[in-house]
Amino acid sequence: MRVAKKVWTYLAIVLVAFAAAVNYELFVFPNQFAPSGINGICTMVQYVTGISVGYLSLLINVPLAIWCYIEVSKPVAVRSMVYVITFSLGLVILDHVDLSPFAYATENGTSKILGPLVAGIIQGYVYSILVKASAYSGGTDFISAIIHKRNPTKTVFGLSFAINACIAICSYFVYDYQMEPVILCIIYSFASSTVGDRLMKSGREAVCFEIITDHPKEISDEIINKIHHTTTLIPAKGMYSGRETNMLICVVNKTQAAVVARIIRKYPRTFAVMDPVSEVMGNFKDLNMDGSRVVHVLDRGDGKTI
Repeated sequence: MRVAKKVWTYLAIVLVAFAAAVNYELFVFPNQFAPSGINGICTMVQYVTGISVGYLSLLINVPLAIWCYIEVSKPVAVRSMVYVITFSLGLVILDHVDLSPFAYATENGTSKILGPLVAGIIQGYVYSILVKASAYSGGTDFISAIIHKRNPTKTVFGLSFAINACIAICSYFVYDYQMEPVILCIIYSFASSTVGDRLMKSGREAVCFEIITDHPKEISDEIINKIHHTTTLIPAKGMYSGRETNMLICVVNKTQAAVVARIIRKYPRTFAVMDPVSEVMGNFKDLNMDGSRVVHVLDRGDGKTI
């Protein structure tokens, strides 16, 4: 089982890397703008010199991957190199394939944003898969990991922002002194970061219920039997009335929130506060609605799966 998950993880990395290469060929290069990160610099160099981003990406990322291998994590560096090599080879191969019938490009300024928008959405999905597989996309990811390893308290947000800002500014001069490539770069960066962040959180988001009730046993039993989650009972006291009561705390998946709400409505003298939870951590079982354990298919390379 462990070997199968590891094989599937590497296969997933290869597939998303090739998808990223196709993404560049269909939506980035035809629309003449520079995406975020180191590949944005490579894209501008390709536009000026004609040297493929595939070769440039390898030239930059191989030394960074070796550095990451030595200083940060050998498994992460190896997985990241699988992505970088597949992405780069994919670009080199696709350079010799006529994809013009499928590529999206338009001279109409009102719809030109669609290419970078779609490219950002696809890249955000690619990035979310890489994070789950404990791999980097190269470039600034390697640099950020090395900086964080040497100085865990140092934030790398400023570095990433500075690099992306420089790419956006430089694209104005590279692409014939036009503001449009700058705007397209910003749209791409926003779409990729938003989608990637959303997808990475989607599997860890939850809902926390704080239930004030006179029926803690009945509500707890229903929650346990129907959605296989437990609750925590805390004795409580109403400060206005001085009446003793109970508070149940229960954290459930977003899809299970409606079931808990229906249970709460059945009982008198009961109300609840519902808050979104961005992430749930701890040593606990991740269960489906039917009580079966959730099967995670990607291996993190540290003896655990996600």
